[in-house]
Amino acid sequence: METLSYKTVSVNKERADKKWFIVDATDKHVGRLASTVAKVIRGKYKTSYTPHADCGDNIIIINSEKISLSGNKVKDKTYTRYTGYPGGQRFTTVEELLKKHPERILEKAIRGMLPKNALGRALFRNLRVCVGTEHNLQAQNPEVLNIDSLK
Repeated sequence: METLSYKTVSVNKERADKKWFIVDATDKHVGRLASTVAKVIRGKYKTSYTPHADCGDNIIIINSEKISLSGNKVKDKTYTRYTGYPGGQRFTTVEELLKKHPERILEKAIRGMLPKNALGRALFRNLRVCVGTEHNLQAQNPEVLNIDSLK
């Protein structure tokens, strides 16, 4: 006798259908790109989305140095960090960060949009940001993801 099962199946890390995607950041606005990538990493575009599990996809972002910032953010926006010592507050502008580590601008934006707990730290490991078009993850066979088609 076969009966219908009305149980909601919750996806866990082992049963999640994780894929690899590659995103080109050329001329994309930082916030809009970061929010869409954070949703894909979280798994919110999947029908099997589970809030407490890592069921999202892996993302490789290329050309992170070619991002677009609106207004005067290149000179006005600052990132603050603290060394841990008295008087150790340090400030970095986006202009300085673009010269030294252009990938960190997108990393900071995306990390800020993920949960602030152990799950968020695990989800952040599903992100790779590369300067230029070269990356060392060809073995994963990433598919090209059109960010503009996702809403």
